[in-house]
Amino acid sequence: MLEKIKETVAYLESRTNVKPTIGIILGTGLGGLVKEINAIDVIPYEEIPNFPVSTVEGHSGKLIFGELGGKHVIAMQGRFHYYEGYSLQEVTFPVRVMKLLGIERLFVSNASGGVNPDFEVGEIMIMNDHINLFPGNPLIGKNIDELGPRFPDMSVPYDPSMIDLALHIAKENSIKVSVGCYAGLTGPTLETPAEYGYVRAIGADAVGMSTVPEVIVARHMQIPCFAISIITDLGVPGKIQNVTHQDVVEVASRQEPKMTQIMKELIARI
Repeated sequence: MLEKIKETVAYLESRTNVKPTIGIILGTGLGGLVKEINAIDVIPYEEIPNFPVSTVEGHSGKLIFGELGGKHVIAMQGRFHYYEGYSLQEVTFPVRVMKLLGIERLFVSNASGGVNPDFEVGEIMIMNDHINLFPGNPLIGKNIDELGPRFPDMSVPYDPSMIDLALHIAKENSIKVSVGCYAGLTGPTLETPAEYGYVRAIGADAVGMSTVPEVIVARHMQIPCFAISIITDLGVPGKIQNVTHQDVVEVASRQEPKMTQIMKELIARI
């Protein structure tokens, strides 16, 4: 894997002079932050050696190098998911590449289903913890010592200083946000009422199909992480409704400007 990572890094370094310090992964219906980036080089995934290609509606599949908030950034417009048939190692491969390109922090966004009964559709939740319910872990297999330790600590998966600053920014901009724990499942089915109940019972506030593997790999490499989720539907008894992917995209797109404001200002201030 290390050789593949280095091959991909070498290719990308031949395509851009941007030296990113911030990595960004944008989830379903949340690609609008890209409009705020002063794009310098845009590379479609299919042109990048060893990169998977996103197959999901709402994920456009481009790697963007540019500037945002006075920082050099690399942004994934469209991420990869376990439910597409990729291994967890393939899903997280781009995070490895971003680290070797020089990123010092990782910012992640996603859309999720809320299981906290206090949540409403459109709620913006800053993640302070997660529960890995994927059938495996992206670090299973031979450890690559050059990237991180065999047994990485996960006591601080999401950076407390960035969470505090994001909460301050949200308050300044009169944006209502919550803080909570995200459970990561495989999908692609949305959860049954009993599954929503299970996820709530084990301590989660929201449930989705991404982010957890990427953050595990980032923390393995000592990258501080910040993640933000838009609650696009509710898994709360009495509030569960039939939901389509289009419904998820529409809610995420509607709330996205607020999330973008928080992310943009956070990147500028760190």
